[in-house]
Amino acid sequence: MNSIDLTPLYRSSIGFDRLASLLDSSLKSDSSVPGYPPYNIEVLDDNRYGISLAVAGFAEGELDIKVEKGVLTIRGQKESEGERKYLHQGIANRAFERKFNLADYIEVTGADLKDGLLTISLVKEIPEAMKPKTIAINQKPSVIEHKTKDSSNDKAA
Repeated sequence: MNSIDLTPLYRSSIGFDRLASLLDSSLKSDSSVPGYPPYNIEVLDDNRYGISLAVAGFAEGELDIKVEKGVLTIRGQKESEGERKYLHQGIANRAFERKFNLADYIEVTGADLKDGLLTISLVKEIPEAMKPKTIAINQKPSVIEHKTKDSSNDKAA
């Protein structure tokens, strides 16, 4: 599989160095990731998101949710129920792992399991230092005078 050359983007952009690795990993993983379990990603408002996964048959103790280095990982491992004899088994009870790359400042705020749907809540919290600020033009900074020991010695001389 070929990777995408992002060199023209880097000529006029600053701080997008993580973009190339995100694109490469998503192109590689999309072809190998099965469609199980199915999921939805919702935009709830400007700074809130939700991910819903259909995990019918899984209990809370059989699901594991972790966030590490900007990657949300959800794993499901079904505990053995002993030997059952099925005429038809349409409900998948197989183990799974689903990963989501999170943008900067996206935080996982909670998870809920109800009616076979695992819902994960996310919020975008931009630090105060990163919010837009207005810069005044041609304003001189205020100068603070400092008294030094040398200036007190000049008076004595």
